[in-house]
Amino acid sequence: MAQPTLIPTCDGARFESLPHDTPRNRCTLALDLGTSTGWAIRGHDGLITSGTVSLRPGRFDGGGMRYLRFTNWLTEIDRLSGPVAAIWFEEVRRHAGTDASHIYGGLMATLTAWAELRGVPYEGVPVGTIKRHASGKGNADKAAMVAAVRARGFSPADDNEADAIAILLWAIETKGGVA
Repeated sequence: MAQPTLIPTCDGARFESLPHDTPRNRCTLALDLGTSTGWAIRGHDGLITSGTVSLRPGRFDGGGMRYLRFTNWLTEIDRLSGPVAAIWFEEVRRHAGTDASHIYGGLMATLTAWAELRGVPYEGVPVGTIKRHASGKGNADKAAMVAAVRARGFSPADDNEADAIAILLWAIETKGGVA
């Protein structure tokens, strides 16, 4: 498979074009859920856009504001780039701490409710599966994941964006684990 082609933009977003043999009729969203959520989306035209969105609450925000912001962000992505036809997200089974697990659970609940309401299929991909596909090691560290995604021609700003790109590439290349 040919390497993606970088398309520069003026606003700092990174667009990459997939090889011509990739189906372009589905808008696919990949997410690495967390306070700094990594995202990557392949549009109908085959272009991949990626980045991170901060869901850190403000000083005076209530506990649910993070999830309301995430809902609004998903709706905006769907409106601007969609409609989103499928969502893939990193399925984390072990967290470093209680707060991280609560945040992940809340974001996953928000994501799945948003998708169910709109009839968008979604599925989690185990962490080891993503790491193995991207780097060849199921226990690759953050630096190895960033390096693996960069080796594919992408320019992730951090490990969250790199993970989202890796999830999207896994979904495209394995047809969601079917290939």
